[in-house]
This record gives sequence, structure tokens and C-alpha cells, in this order.
Amino acid sequence: MACANDITIGILALQGAFAEHQARLSKLQLEKRLVVVLVRVVEDLSRCDALIIPGGESTTIALLARLAGLLEPLRTFVQSKPVWGTCAGAIMISLGVQGAKQGGQDVLGGVSVEIVRNGWGSQVESFEAPLLVDGLREPEKPYPGIFIRAPVILALNPSAQDPDIKVIARLPVGLLPPAQKLVPPDEDDTDPRAAQTVVALRQGNHLLTTFHPELTQDDRFHDYFIRECVLPTLK
Repeated sequence: MACANDITIGILALQGAFAEHQARLSKLQLEKRLVVVLVRVVEDLSRCDALIIPGGESTTIALLARLAGLLEPLRTFVQSKPVWGTCAGAIMISLGVQGAKQGGQDVLGGVSVEIVRNGWGSQVESFEAPLLVDGLREPEKPYPGIFIRAPVILALNPSAQDPDIKVIARLPVGLLPPAQKLVPPDEDDTDPRAAQTVVALRQGNHLLTTFHPELTQDDRFHDYFIRECVLPTLK
């Protein structure tokens, strides 16, 4: 049973790499006890201080969430609690999606970006790239970004009322797919045309990564989410 000083992190466990996120969270060394809840029904979600939406297949996750009666509770949760979306989860917490399957794509919103599904191509075009990430422990140590049928961010579209978007990791322009190579390497980072290079960002207490931190043995992104996005909401 969770106590008042515990941190309760939910992982949406309908489809995808939820077990891998659970394994990474179990390795963290924190001052507070971390309780992990695999979220499959509304009652699970109600116990959580924050939520991780894993990589997987975004259309399937959305469909299963609707069938479980979770879609609207998740949308409400995103409005007030920290949420981290990885790969398919990044699609789920975006405001707009291109490349959706026939019938469209249910999203939760929460992060003011437009994103395209499978922006890097098919499964055989998956790759790994070293990323330098602001705010991680040992920031000088490259983080292994694993990109598997990953989405690509097309635009950062915060309104005047939205929290600022903070870009925390970019992919080198030379690794972008040909269709996304729109920005010269020396382009100003604040230029909205550079959105295609963004692979990790924060908006308020939400975290979005287009790659799969859960598939590495490196727990620094999970530590970052707890430390930078979750703990400030519990003080």
C-alpha cells in the first residue's frame, strides 16, 4: 500500500513496452519510495501522481484505452498531472498527428506539437544515435537514443496561454531522413523549421521523447522525469 510520502508512477499497460519502463524505474535510487502501478482501468489511474505512456502502436493503444473506458480519464489526467510519452506515447500526448491510419488517431493532447507517425520509415530503418541531453545526470555522456519506426515532430505550436516548450535533445541534421532535411546545421535553434531535429522536449510537467529510453540499460531519462517533472508537483 502506498504511503503519503511515496511517489506513485503509473505506466499505461494496454500494449507496448510497459514492462521495460517498469524495469528501468525499479533501478532508480530515490530518497522517496517509488510505487509503480500498471494502469489498465480507471481505478489504477486514480492512484497515480504521474503517468508514462510507452512505445508500441499508438492506434492500438488508443483503441484499447477507449474500450477500457480510459480515454476521457486519460485526457483529464493529462491536464493536471505529469505525463511522459515515449515514441507511440509521444504521438498520444501530441495535439495533432499526420500519417494516421484510416479512421484517424485518438490523442490525449497535453503537448503543443504536431507529429507524424513512422517519420523515420519502416522497421528495417530503425537506428541508434548518441544524444546529448540537457539536464540529465552526466550530461556530457551521450545517451543511446533508440529509434524504432519513430515519429518525427513537424512543428512546435504553443499558444500564448501554454507553458513554454523546452527542447532538451536534438538529432544531428545529418541523421534526418531525406524528407526531413529542411534545416542547415548552423540554423538558429529557435527557428520553428528546426522542429524536425527535436527528439526530446518538455512542456510544463510533460515530457515527450520520440525514441525508446525504456529499451536501453540507461536509467537517466527515467531519473530526469521523476526529478524534473514529477517531484516539483508533489511539494
